Amino acid sequence: MNIRQQITQFLSLAYVFSSAFMLWKTLSVIANSHSPIVVVLSGSMEPAFQRGDILFLWNRDQQQKVGDIVVYEIDGKTIPIVHRVLREHHNQQKQLLLTKGDNNAVDDLSLYAKKQQYLNQKADLVGTVKGYLPFIGYVTILISENVYFKYGMLGLLGLSSLFSNE
Repeated sequence: MNIRQQITQFLSLAYVFSSAFMLWKTLSVIANSHSPIVVVLSGSMEPAFQRGDILFLWNRDQQQKVGDIVVYEIDGKTIPIVHRVLREHHNQQKQLLLTKGDNNAVDDLSLYAKKQQYLNQKADLVGTVKGYLPFIGYVTILISENVYFKYGMLGLLGLSSLFSNE
C-alpha cells in the first residue's frame, strides 16, 4: 500500500468521524440539549422503558407537566437519570420539579444533590423524552460494561481497517 492510499484511508476515516460529530452537534442545536440521545441503563422506568432503549430528547419546552418523562443530571454525577415528573411548582422565573422512577417505591429526593429538594427545570434538565427505539442501546451497554466485548470490537475494527483494500 503506497502513501497515497494510506492518506486516502485516513481521510475517509476522518470524514466518517467528523460527519458523526457534525450530526451529533446538529441534533444538539435542534433539540437544545447537550445530549439529545440517551440510552436507558437501569430498570427504574419499567414498564414504560426497558434497559437498552434509546431515548430521543427535546429541551425546547417552556414548562414540564406532571407525568412528563424527563432526563436530568445532578451536579457531581456523570450519568443522566430518566424519570417521570411527580410534582411541579413554578412562578415567572423558574420551575421546580420532583421526579420518580415508575418502578421505584419512593421519589428521587435521595438522588438529588445535598440539600436539594427539587430539580431546577432550566439548570438540571437535559430534556423531555419525545420518542424511543427499543433495545438498540444494548450495544452501548455491552461496550461500557463488558471489557472483552469492548476490546474485541476494537480489535475487529483495527483488523478490518488493516485488511481493507479501499
